[in-house]
Amino acid sequence: MPVYEYKALDRKGKAITGIVDADSSQEARGKLREQEVYITELSESSSVHVKDRSSSITLFTRISPIEVSIVIRQLSTLLNAGIPLVEALSAIIDQMDNKGLEKMLSQVRESVREGRSFADSLSPHTRAFSTLMINMIRSGESSGSLEIVLLRLADFLEQQVMTKRKVQSALIYPAVIVSIAFLILLFLMTYVVPSVTKIFADMKQTLPLPTAVLIAISSFIRSYWWLFLLLLVAAFTGIKAYIKTQEGRIHFDRFKLKMPIFGSIYRKIAISRFSRTLGTLLENGVPLLSSLDIVKNVVGNKILEMTIEEARTHIGEGSTIHEPLRRSGVFPPILIHMIHVGEKSGTLEQMLNKVADITDNEIDTTINTLTSLLEPLMIVGLALVVGFIVISILLPIFEINQLIH
Repeated sequence: MPVYEYKALDRKGKAITGIVDADSSQEARGKLREQEVYITELSESSSVHVKDRSSSITLFTRISPIEVSIVIRQLSTLLNAGIPLVEALSAIIDQMDNKGLEKMLSQVRESVREGRSFADSLSPHTRAFSTLMINMIRSGESSGSLEIVLLRLADFLEQQVMTKRKVQSALIYPAVIVSIAFLILLFLMTYVVPSVTKIFADMKQTLPLPTAVLIAISSFIRSYWWLFLLLLVAAFTGIKAYIKTQEGRIHFDRFKLKMPIFGSIYRKIAISRFSRTLGTLLENGVPLLSSLDIVKNVVGNKILEMTIEEARTHIGEGSTIHEPLRRSGVFPPILIHMIHVGEKSGTLEQMLNKVADITDNEIDTTINTLTSLLEPLMIVGLALVVGFIVISILLPIFEINQLIH
């Protein structure tokens, strides 16, 4: 179905813009007249149909999770104030800066006007609105508590963004230091060292072992840097292609869980995501088996995904939740214990959220500790390498000085 963009005046004479889905311009005008909208300009956006247009918006326009979170929170506030859904969407669209998100919400608004539910209207736009969000919104609509569900969903999204930013900000500093150190060493080995050591090589004297090693490394880098770069690109391409396979993804995700130091952080992030997502879904009335179906797709690890799917099968056959998770050996004992307590006391949702809070605090502590340790370790490592270069250059100078005297 074609998409028409329009400029019009509403019942109060206020200028508005938007889009409408219709088979023809006449049908588009008829739909707008039914909404008591007076058209001043109407044009077909392009020959792209609604389904294609949705994907083109999300492919070429970046929509960040925090923008979606802000929209969800604003919508919750407006609905809680008694404003109808369509009017609330219109108010949000009018003050939207992101054109891609504006057009997407306009399509959602038109779909709601045509009688579809809010969740069904969001379904074609899964790049911005995940399956998790759509299922929670559908649950809120069916229970008549959409504004409460939206508020909880906004809190959940902001918590996820905050955790992700903490990890990213903690890794930025070490990554920058390592990159700068690598460039400095590359400059020393390809330009400074050859210029200095050429003097020693021309003297035709036996050089100290550290100097000979330094010259050999420098010569290798200058002569075969292209081979190193080629091997690096080939290895990266090969590993990336292997990870795309089912077997490769399983091996890679298992490796990520078992990595020294970073594996612990990665596991905790996945556990936090599992606990908070499952707790949020259950709090908002999504059935357990449906919740597990959603959760397995948001943990971001194939090993955990297969474990959750196996647990879901056992739960569907009448098992408790904690038992299959315990047998897997993947989830930490504290999560298993708190799920067990939550099942017995009927407070499973609260226990899952507590586990997520505890895990998030552990992530913060681990990242802060790791960052404080990495800085001196990187400085010491760089000092050792530079010290080796300096000593390798000074040793022949000392020998020459002794010969002169």
